[in-house]
Amino acid sequence: MNKKIRHFLAIDDLSADEIMHVLELSKKMKDELKKSGTNDHLLQDKTMLMIFEKPSLRTRISFEIGMTQLGGHAIYLGPSDIGLGKREPASDVGKVGSSMADIIMARTFKHETIVELAGASTVPVINALSDKEHPCQILADLMTVWEYKKTLKGLKIAFVGDGNNNVTHSLAVASGLLGIDFSVAAPKQYWMAKEIVKKIQSLSAKTGMKLVETDKPEEAVQKADVVVTDTWVSMGAEKEKAERIQTLRPYQVTTALMSHAKHDAIFMHCLPAYRGNEMTAEVIDGPQSVAFPEAENRLHAQKGLIQFLMQE
Repeated sequence: MNKKIRHFLAIDDLSADEIMHVLELSKKMKDELKKSGTNDHLLQDKTMLMIFEKPSLRTRISFEIGMTQLGGHAIYLGPSDIGLGKREPASDVGKVGSSMADIIMARTFKHETIVELAGASTVPVINALSDKEHPCQILADLMTVWEYKKTLKGLKIAFVGDGNNNVTHSLAVASGLLGIDFSVAAPKQYWMAKEIVKKIQSLSAKTGMKLVETDKPEEAVQKADVVVTDTWVSMGAEKEKAERIQTLRPYQVTTALMSHAKHDAIFMHCLPAYRGNEMTAEVIDGPQSVAFPEAENRLHAQKGLIQFLMQE
């Protein structure tokens, strides 16, 4: 009997223990790379198929370099190479891709697309971003917090900006899994999706984490260990740009807002960042910012995840 294929489409596809295991694998390979300049070729002769409906700097280079460092190979397929769901169904792409590749990652507009892709795949599929979740980013975020705070226990993370986005959703669910208090400050029309809130409330009953949604940034950030934001205008929402910037302007992360957090709080942003919109230059380029180490950790967290899924 074949063992069930492990996909990573949402952050809670991993248990809390499995998340920590992936972070430990990631840290081990990061330390190994920093010390010796190389990693063991654990994925010798293995191939990853990388499917992109949306372009990305960090996603592409982290997965492609990660596979190379582990002795494998990655093939990039851009938006015009497949026409996912238009030229042929995502399920057909999953069947064909998994008949040749050893693992697949996809960065899609709709979450349903990657679910369909994974449903037809006989190899692990990784969600490298969808409109619902961004679980790979959150593994890198958790790794960064763990490195700088030396623990994930007893922390408070505050997200300020558009609460109804994939980063907020995945980070909030991860916090629920791990027992990290999570606050979101957003205009009420940009609060998190109700299904995500329901999921977090179910998790919080088991882990004791506290979830707060508010329209007051200072309240959310109060005594936070980590302050997070993201772009106000995600890819696909360009038509709403003027309205979003006007509505979200009071939610800009400034040095004044950061002063409500703990004195040793860190600032994170998944990038690309738009200085003068979701945060000021003084914040992202200042001493509390770990946005660029966070970006580098995409490489290491991706490798830990790939190793975990391939071992599974």
